Amino acid sequence: MNNMKSEIRNVKLPVTEASQVAEARRMATNLARNIGFNETEIGKVAIVVSEAARNLVKHAISGELLLKSLNCEGIAGIEILALDKGPGMTNIAECLRDGYSTAGSMGTGLGAIVRLSALFDIHSIPRVGTALLVRLWSKPLPKNPTRYNLDIGAICLPKPGEEVSGDTYAVDQRHDRSLILVVDGLGHGLLAAEAGMEAVRIFQNNINLGPAAIIEAAHFALRGTRGAAMAVSEVNRVQPPSVDKEKLSVRFSGIGNIAGVILSSEESHSMVSHNGIVGHNVHRIQEFTYSLPVGGLLVMHSDGLQSRWNLERYPGIAGRHPNLIAGVLYRDFNRGRDDITVIVARA
Repeated sequence: MNNMKSEIRNVKLPVTEASQVAEARRMATNLARNIGFNETEIGKVAIVVSEAARNLVKHAISGELLLKSLNCEGIAGIEILALDKGPGMTNIAECLRDGYSTAGSMGTGLGAIVRLSALFDIHSIPRVGTALLVRLWSKPLPKNPTRYNLDIGAICLPKPGEEVSGDTYAVDQRHDRSLILVVDGLGHGLLAAEAGMEAVRIFQNNINLGPAAIIEAAHFALRGTRGAAMAVSEVNRVQPPSVDKEKLSVRFSGIGNIAGVILSSEESHSMVSHNGIVGHNVHRIQEFTYSLPVGGLLVMHSDGLQSRWNLERYPGIAGRHPNLIAGVLYRDFNRGRDDITVIVARA
């Protein structure tokens, strides 16, 4: 994600029948128009969403689209994540070729998506499913955008049946320092969301502090709310002894059921979080420091994601875009009865 900031949280659209393709196209084009896309770019959004939705109808089991607006240095964008538990692909390159089809169609869907997208990524496993990520922008991005420590992907959705999520997150990236917040407001609905947004406000007002100090400030501020589970990661670049062994330093502090995990070819371990509820019952706020190798992943999530997820069953996924990884985790390990937030950051 670099310097991109989400303007809205994800909008989830189930796509399991042909009648839902038009609804997905309508919602995506309305979103594009509302954030400043011109008619030409809106047309591209319509084609991409329509093709992605049709593919879900033709091939998928439990198919859904996640839409989200983006902003990169003042330029509006749309992210489209198509997830399914369908038959998957044995040869992705062949499936991307125009004219290839397993459903009797013209076979131009994926090829059209690739041509129109500013960013395209895909991961598929036979008999497991496919995840497809697309980004489109209202105008070309700068040739030399600001670079930060982390590429970040995020998914945040409310409990099924709720209009708002008690989960939320915030990101602040400045040169060699990245700060990530994940919050789970106690319970569900509006009161949980109020606690989450208050935690975000405290985070944004105290971004010059370290993780433990931010949580301490939030503990006082959230006393008038339901309270929340909360975790903050601060990632700083460390001058390495040699370029080949460059690593980043992660300072982590957590209270409650927000999980933090570091994954790399060298090491994989969970970060330590203490029990409690920020705003009500906190016995100890403590920071722990970890190393994150360049290319490694930092994953943070609420308890809407099962704790026993594992990326080893997905060959090659560690090298995919962080938002694609977050999408696969959400698709396959979502509890389905809670708000959910999943953050994946690559050093």
